[in-house]
Amino acid sequence: MRVMAIDYGDARTGVAVSDAAGLLTGYTTVIQGRQQPQVAEEIARIAAERQAEELVMGFPRNMDGTEGPRAELYRSFAALVEGKTGMPVHLWDERRTTIEAHQILHASGKKMKAHKKNVDAVAASLILEGYLTWRTRQP
Repeated sequence: MRVMAIDYGDARTGVAVSDAAGLLTGYTTVIQGRQQPQVAEEIARIAAERQAEELVMGFPRNMDGTEGPRAELYRSFAALVEGKTGMPVHLWDERRTTIEAHQILHASGKKMKAHKKNVDAVAASLILEGYLTWRTRQP
């Protein structure tokens, strides 16, 4: 089962899609845009093109596990994506994914200026990786 992960952001949204078996991250990209309807349309296009069967989106939580200040914005965007794709969006705790994405890019030798282009796709990959790992452990 192909799973697509979304790292929603104000200016850029990272997307990662698993392989057909739903075990590894295959495809990644970044959607540039601030308008929710257009970003949701592009997500729907990519989901159809990549034959995604399940959607998971990073959800902002505070370090103590409570919902972050942007939680309602993310719920609203998830509902918009559900409407465009016809698939439910699973909200996934995204704590520390952006920090870890920056660390991965830095360790690979990328300069901080170059991180901006790729950090959202890497963060989406981390969301996808966490979700796939969790899913394989379910009975």
